[in-house]
Amino acid sequence: MIRSGVHGGGAERDRTGRARDRTGPRGRHDQRRPGAPGPGRTPRPHEWFAELLLLVLSGQSPVHRMLGHTIGPAYEQLVELAPGAPLRPVARVRPVLRECGHRVPAPGVVEAFARISAGDRLAAMAFRLERGPDLRWRCAAVEIGPRG
Repeated sequence: MIRSGVHGGGAERDRTGRARDRTGPRGRHDQRRPGAPGPGRTPRPHEWFAELLLLVLSGQSPVHRMLGHTIGPAYEQLVELAPGAPLRPVARVRPVLRECGHRVPAPGVVEAFARISAGDRLAAMAFRLERGPDLRWRCAAVEIGPRG
């Protein structure tokens, strides 16, 4: 009896023993960005904010896009950071969200981080989200780490 899974030579096989195609259309593997949610999955608040902050801090979106999505000093921090586009594309290579993580130190608070790459350049971003009385998440602080 042949079972699905790894079978001889490391190839994945179906029940009939035929090699299973693990690639998508035109023979390519999943082209999804490493930090992006999978197909059919709604991004969590920290993932959505990481993508939005990346667009603003790379110069692909205007800073005023964050109006209504920030509270406290966060908007002023973005106004200072955005003109220099600290996460700008390098040699036409757009920055990509490589990893996005978070922790919940208290109810209604998320502290998140993101690792971003553009070519061989790496950067780190940290931000804090707070949930308001209207149940909407807003960015309360943002920091960009060293860029290599």
